[in-house]
Amino acid sequence: MATIPINIRTGQVVREKETIIGIDLGTTNSLVAYIKDGQPVCVKSENGRSTLVPSVVHFTENQEVIVGDAAKLKLISDPANTIYSVKRLMGKSYKDVSGLEGFFGYKILDDDTEALVKIKVKDKFFTPIELSALILKELKKIVEQDLGAPVSKAVITVPAYFNDNQRQATRDAGKLAGLDVLRIVNEPTAAALAYGIGQSTDHSENGEIIAVFDLGGGTFDISILQIQDGVFEVLATNGDTFLGGDDFDKTIIDFWLEKFSISKTEIQEDKNAGQEIRMLAERAKVFLSQNENFTADFQGKTLNINRLEFEKAIAPLVERTLDCCKNAMRDANLTVEKISKVVMVGGSTRVPLVKKSVGDFFKQPVFDELNPDEVVALGAAIQADILAGNQKDLLLLDVTPLSLGIETMGGLMDVIIPRNSKVPGKAGRQYTTSVDGQKNLKIAVFQGERDLVENNRKLGEFILKNIPPMPMGLPKIDIQFILNADGILTVRARELRSEVEQTIEIRQTYGISEEDMARMLIDSIQNAGADMAVRSLLEAKNEANNLLNSGEKFIHQNENLLTEKEISKTRKLLAELRQATDGTEKDTIHAAIEKLNKYTTPLAHRAMDVTIGAAMHGKKL
Repeated sequence: MATIPINIRTGQVVREKETIIGIDLGTTNSLVAYIKDGQPVCVKSENGRSTLVPSVVHFTENQEVIVGDAAKLKLISDPANTIYSVKRLMGKSYKDVSGLEGFFGYKILDDDTEALVKIKVKDKFFTPIELSALILKELKKIVEQDLGAPVSKAVITVPAYFNDNQRQATRDAGKLAGLDVLRIVNEPTAAALAYGIGQSTDHSENGEIIAVFDLGGGTFDISILQIQDGVFEVLATNGDTFLGGDDFDKTIIDFWLEKFSISKTEIQEDKNAGQEIRMLAERAKVFLSQNENFTADFQGKTLNINRLEFEKAIAPLVERTLDCCKNAMRDANLTVEKISKVVMVGGSTRVPLVKKSVGDFFKQPVFDELNPDEVVALGAAIQADILAGNQKDLLLLDVTPLSLGIETMGGLMDVIIPRNSKVPGKAGRQYTTSVDGQKNLKIAVFQGERDLVENNRKLGEFILKNIPPMPMGLPKIDIQFILNADGILTVRARELRSEVEQTIEIRQTYGISEEDMARMLIDSIQNAGADMAVRSLLEAKNEANNLLNSGEKFIHQNENLLTEKEISKTRKLLAELRQATDGTEKDTIHAAIEKLNKYTTPLAHRAMDVTIGAAMHGKKL
C-alpha cells in the first residue's frame, strides 16, 4: 500500500531529499538516528559505538546547562542540581507522582497538586517539558555535527501507553528544542519497523501477528501488532508508565536497606548518599544480568546481593508486566498461539528473569537480535524516512491507549472513542439539553477507563454558547472527536437545528499553549524573553495575591487557635511575599510562596482538625 509523504502539521508534501531524524527520548538514555544509504543508523561516537546520551541535565553554579555523560557524573556530587528520569514526570501533576519524592534527588514542587509538575533548581523553576527540551537540543546538536548540516524536523517516539497529556508534552518539548515534530510514534511500532518485520510481502489471510514487549528505564508497554502487505496495525496495547528499570533499582535499594539496617529516612534526607546507593543499585542490576554475585562498598558497609535474591525481589514487578500482557491479549481477542514473534525492546529486557518469564508466557523464545537500546531510535528513523517520501510501501495504523469521552449528568463518563481505536480516526454522538430554555452547554472532555469522571483525567473543557432557547430535550447537539496521527484530540460541537458550532483542539492544563511556546522559543533563540517574562511574572503575582488574601482570612478566622508567635511569623512571611510581589522577579515570588506554604501547611492542618472535632462533638459514628 503506497503512502503520500505529507507533513501532517502543514499539509505540504515533504521534499524527498530532506533529512528527518528519528529520536528515542528515553527515561535513562536517549538516542538519535537517521537514514544513511537507505539504512537506519544511529549517530556513532569515535569508537564506533552508538552515541547513547544519558537523559540527565545538570545546572552549574553559573547556571550553565550540561547534558549527557558530563551531567551524569554530577548525580552523586550535586544531586539537587542534577535532573534525571524526567520522562517519568512528563505530562504529570504533583498528584500523579505524590509518594515518589524520595526517589528523586532534586526538589519537586507541590504548591499546586493539579498543575504541571515543577522542578526547583537553585532559585529557578522548570517544567519537565523545558528539561526534556534541553535533552532534545543536545541530540539535535549531535546529529547536526554528524551530518554536517542543520536539521529541523523529527519523529519522536513515546511509550504506547502514554496518554494525551504526555504525548502533547513530548511534542511541546520538541518544539521548544527548535524541532518541527512531524509525528509522535509509539515505541513498539518503531521497534517492529527496525526489525524489518512485515517488510517482506505477506499475503496470508491474517498476515503476521507479533507482540512487542518494551521495558525501559521508567515505562513499560506491550503492543500486539498485525502486519500484512506493509500495513502495521496495532490491535491492542497495555502497559504502565511507572514501571521500568528504575523500579528494579529501587527494589535492590530496599533489599539493602533491610538487610544491612540502613535508615531509609537518612538516605532520603542525604541526597548525596541517596544518589550513591541508587547508582550502586543500577550497577548491580546490570552486573547481575551476566554474573551471579555483586558486592560494593557504601559508607563503611559492604553491600552484596546475588542473582537469586535479585530475581526474588523483582518478581512482583515482572509479574505486573505479564498481567499487562494478559490484558493486551484479551483486548486483541487472541491466544498466545497466534503470536508469531515476541520482540524485546528496552534496556531492562536484558535482565534474564524478564526474558525467561516473557518466553514462558508466550510459549516461545523471545526475539532479541537487535540492540534493545537502539531499536526504537532506528525505527523512528525509518518512520521519518516514510514521511520524507523515500519509502512508499509501509503504513502505520496506531491506536489510542485510553478511552476518550465527555462528562454527562451525575458525573458519568460517556465514552465516544474507546481505547484501542484506530488512529487517526473520528467518532461522534448526539446529546441534548437537560433544562428548558438552556442557552449554553459546557462540554468537559476526559480520558480514562472508569465510569465516574472524577476517577479519570480531565483534558479540557469549553462552552457551546448561544443555543436558541428550546424545551429541554429538543436541541440536537452533535459532538465529534477527531484524533490526528499523533493521537492528539480535536473536539467539535454543533447544535444541528440552529447550526451554532464550535471547534477546538484540546489544550490540557499539562501542556504549553502555542502562545507560550512561541514566547519561549523566541527567548531561547534570541535571549530576549520579554513577552514570556511578563506573562510568567503576571501568573506568579496572581498566585501570590490569592495566597495573600487567603492568608489574612486564615489568621482572622483562627486567631483563637494560633499562638502569638505563629500569627507573627505568618504575618512576617505574608509581608515578605507582598514585598516580593511588588518586585519584578518571578522566581523570588515563587520562593516566597514556597516558604509561606511550608510554614502554614501544618497550621492549616491543625485548624482543620479542631474544626472537625468541634463539628463532631457529641456525635457518634
